[in-house]
Amino acid sequence: MSYSTEPVTTSEPLRNRRTRRPSVKIVLLTWILLIGAGAATAYFYSSYLKQSMLEQLDSRLLAQTEIMKADYTTQLTALTEQVEQLQSKVETFNELLTFTKDNASDKTDNSNKLYSQLNDVKNQLSKLQKQMELLK
Repeated sequence: MSYSTEPVTTSEPLRNRRTRRPSVKIVLLTWILLIGAGAATAYFYSSYLKQSMLEQLDSRLLAQTEIMKADYTTQLTALTEQVEQLQSKVETFNELLTFTKDNASDKTDNSNKLYSQLNDVKNQLSKLQKQMELLK
């Protein structure tokens, strides 16, 4: 038996490059589709996050607005009651002042005390009205 030292060529068929590896067109198309899908997903997810954040902010603002509205109404009601009380005091002092003027003699003059009390009440009334205007 004689053995040859030269390499033996096999008769396997040479594979075509196209059958051995995927086509460049297919790889590029796949990558383009993956990148497009990722970009579309990122866009839709960011839109979703934006919408959910806007809804949360809207609900928070509505809640805070309701709280502020209730507080404003409470303060306005309290100030209105105080103004009404002071108005009734002013009217009472005016009546007393008129009565005192009518019944005053030369010896006693209580009208100065009533005038000072009336001025104090008027000052308080004007302060409360200014506070009400600020609240409006």
